[in-house]
Amino acid sequence: MALTYKRIILKLSGEALGEGGKLFDQDMIMRVARVLADIAASGAELGVVIGAGNIWRGRQSKEMDAVTADHMGMLGTVINCLCMRDAVERCGAKAVVFSAIDMPRVCKAYNVQSARQAMSEGKIVFFAGGSGNPFFTTDTAVVLRAAEMKADALLLAKNIDGVYTADPHKDPTATLIKDISYADALAMGLRVMDTAAFAMLSEQAIPAVRVFGLSEPENVLKVIDGDPCGTVLHP
Repeated sequence: MALTYKRIILKLSGEALGEGGKLFDQDMIMRVARVLADIAASGAELGVVIGAGNIWRGRQSKEMDAVTADHMGMLGTVINCLCMRDAVERCGAKAVVFSAIDMPRVCKAYNVQSARQAMSEGKIVFFAGGSGNPFFTTDTAVVLRAAEMKADALLLAKNIDGVYTADPHKDPTATLIKDISYADALAMGLRVMDTAAFAMLSEQAIPAVRVFGLSEPENVLKVIDGDPCGTVLHP
């Protein structure tokens, strides 16, 4: 596999790892794990942020405290990262979980220098706990980690195969957008990432973001190898 990128930050949809959008699909988890192990074996440095949509999303009710709900979502990302670390290690790769929420008996506390060092040593680094703060999504967290790790590429593997003009599940006339700037995506109200994430993309001059589907985990390898599938976002 040709190395298009040297240091990659990949966001995986938690929902895409679950069965019917809930909990865990072990076959899918192992397929994804083998792909991650292949990326690491190619010589590319890889960091991974995983959502928690298969475990927790939003609030149980309008009355629920927003901070409590967000903390539960952050803990959900820790569960998903631990699950994927176990899977990639069973595939023969080395991996480590860093959490933005300190839990030393479960995983390492996140700091920039340790995470960069682990990536340079060829370990797959899982970034758990979001940004460590409520009111910020994993979209913002993955852009933050990409900036901190000085990544060459930010890849978003979702449960949809790119950025569309509207929600293709609700609007049959929605069409795939192959190339769009951060500013245009924000102005059009496309729900690729939240506003805070878009602002950070622009401020930190992240060179490009690729959005593509995780229905076939091997798509990650295709994108890294130069396949034009999905959507490219850029400054």
